[in-house]
Amino acid sequence: MAAAHDDEELSRLATLHGVATSYSPSPDRTVRVSVAAVAAALAALGVDAGTPDAVRAALTARERELRERLLPPTLVHWTGGAQDRAAPAVLAALPAGTRLSIETEQGQTRDAAEGLPAGVHRVSATAPDGRTAHAHLIVAPDRLPTPATRSYGLLVQLYSLLSRRSWGMGDLGDLAELADWAGHTAGAGFVQVNPLHAAVPGAPADPSPYRPSSRRFPDPVHLRIEAVPEFAYVEDPADRARISALLERAARLRAAVLDKGALIDRDAVWELKREALELVLRVPLGPGRQAAYDAFRAAEGQALQDHATWCALAETHGADWHGWPAGLRDPRSADTARARAELAGRVAFHTRLAWLTDGQLRAAQRAAREAGMPVGIVHDLAVGVHPGGADAWAQQDHFAAGMSVGAPPDAFNARGQDWGLPPWRPDRLAASGHAPYRRLLRALFRYAGALRIDHVMGLFRLWWVPRGSPPTEGTYVRYDAEAMLALLALEASRAGAVVIGEDLGTVEPGVRDRLQRHGVLGTSVLWFERDWEGDGRPLPPERWRADCLATATTHDLPPTAARLTGEHVDLRESLGLLTRPAAEERTEATADTAEWLALLGSLGLLDTPAAGPPGTAEEAEIQGVHRFLLRTPARLIGVWLPDGVGDRRPQNLPGTWDQYPNWRLPVADAQGRPVPLEELAASPRLRALLEILREGTGAGTGGEPP
Repeated sequence: MAAAHDDEELSRLATLHGVATSYSPSPDRTVRVSVAAVAAALAALGVDAGTPDAVRAALTARERELRERLLPPTLVHWTGGAQDRAAPAVLAALPAGTRLSIETEQGQTRDAAEGLPAGVHRVSATAPDGRTAHAHLIVAPDRLPTPATRSYGLLVQLYSLLSRRSWGMGDLGDLAELADWAGHTAGAGFVQVNPLHAAVPGAPADPSPYRPSSRRFPDPVHLRIEAVPEFAYVEDPADRARISALLERAARLRAAVLDKGALIDRDAVWELKREALELVLRVPLGPGRQAAYDAFRAAEGQALQDHATWCALAETHGADWHGWPAGLRDPRSADTARARAELAGRVAFHTRLAWLTDGQLRAAQRAAREAGMPVGIVHDLAVGVHPGGADAWAQQDHFAAGMSVGAPPDAFNARGQDWGLPPWRPDRLAASGHAPYRRLLRALFRYAGALRIDHVMGLFRLWWVPRGSPPTEGTYVRYDAEAMLALLALEASRAGAVVIGEDLGTVEPGVRDRLQRHGVLGTSVLWFERDWEGDGRPLPPERWRADCLATATTHDLPPTAARLTGEHVDLRESLGLLTRPAAEERTEATADTAEWLALLGSLGLLDTPAAGPPGTAEEAEIQGVHRFLLRTPARLIGVWLPDGVGDRRPQNLPGTWDQYPNWRLPVADAQGRPVPLEELAASPRLRALLEILREGTGAGTGGEPP
């Protein structure tokens, strides 16, 4: 390998391309990244660092490029105060006599940068010495919208929310129904759901909503078929008979889950819905519906065509485009164009499904707002996409070939993590003005009252793992966080939507402060909120941060009842997931719970009856946990819906695959009996819990954080 001075050159080269040569898993520890990991990350960015000579040549080229360029590919100008009318600093620093031409997003052409409207503009610059540059200029408000009032809401995995009308898994009709009920009856301000991105098809399909085929387009498996307007106009007797048969099969599928203990079978649900939609879509659209559909297709453009083409090709060639015939692996090839024409009917089918799903998503948000919810539906943005899916195929130029996103080794996982998600290339994002990211945000905000961003730290940097290497052999690669945050602020402000960042775990110093400064709310989970820099004891409510969504648990953690009873340890022991003796785990879990209950008791938040039916004390403790959350200054408080009926089973158990039914469980009560939406709405236990939240947030009275 290269000599020491060449290692220094490699380090300089890596820094200039945003590739880390070390990282700090804790404030007092720095870990060097292997030379191989650095070279692999640089190679994925198109930089040859395989030999000392190659490193030296690449370093010289990069330094010359940065020295001679007039402008970086993407510029950011924050507005909100005295800087509103000023020119962006980087433009003001251009050589005297430089000519500017700015084409605004609104279609105007200007020769000065002062007073630009919010948007993503194109800047062209010509210096007196003949140098030219083209850049994207993002003009965005310096703070995102924040909740106008303090509110609480429900957190639920939509597939788990079955009603007596859904086809074996929760759907968008159930989501609208829950929002309508929770807003009108319980004074809730929002409903947060799992990512509803389009999944990779196949049997069995990956049930995880965090490894989708596309983040840009939603999954039609969530459609309420009977709510498609054309459903009522299927007139052909044979088609009506087939639909009746499908409805009967859907009823059996639903009954199997709700009444017979079956797991949610997404593949079986989609098989029925796909067949029904084939029949429903034979009905011609009325003129108004046709005009709306045409407008949707025009607005979504190439991205929609690519998505529908991938879906059609996947039906013929399989769900991983890497195994397709060579000519079809390129979305812009002549072979792909011919295949698109040959499969025009299937492309049109998937295009229509995207439109229908978008419409029902927007209808759910309307229902939430009409029910009085100040926020409405909170959608979840996954970290990345499946390497074989639609986005990875259509946006190949923007993804880093041969790389996967993960996490470095830490105190909880000595081997690190590989999530199997290809990362975006920061250089290609910057050159395009972050176009894929911008279009993604715009699509999601169309039907979101708020957006939760999973692993929000990924806006700053991601851990890249070379294919075939263990996660320990990865390194961090930086993104233009300034541009990513500016686009987030721009699109959220246009939509009037709130943004919640999932910032649990190890977070790089300064990241939370920067997110807070721009109005991105954090995520605080009760069991993790301790005085880690002091005595390690539970953090008193007045010391919690205000700019956050505060919850008792999440989809990746045990339900509160299981945590209180210690059943989460029993589950992990039964699956062989413990890394130390079960007795030690139980002792620590019991002590942890006891500390929290002692704090709740000292604050007078536990209203435990002296006697009562089984589960009474546990129910009172869950209520006490949520009274504690109300004592914090958190702007948003989330109630894990299964906690309202005493569910014990986590929706996802990290570290398992087929040992545990991740992402396939319906909401259930303390005995494991599935509870449909109709029974949830009538549950005295859930109603009692939500009444505490309603009173504590002053729902309907404009209550502010204390």
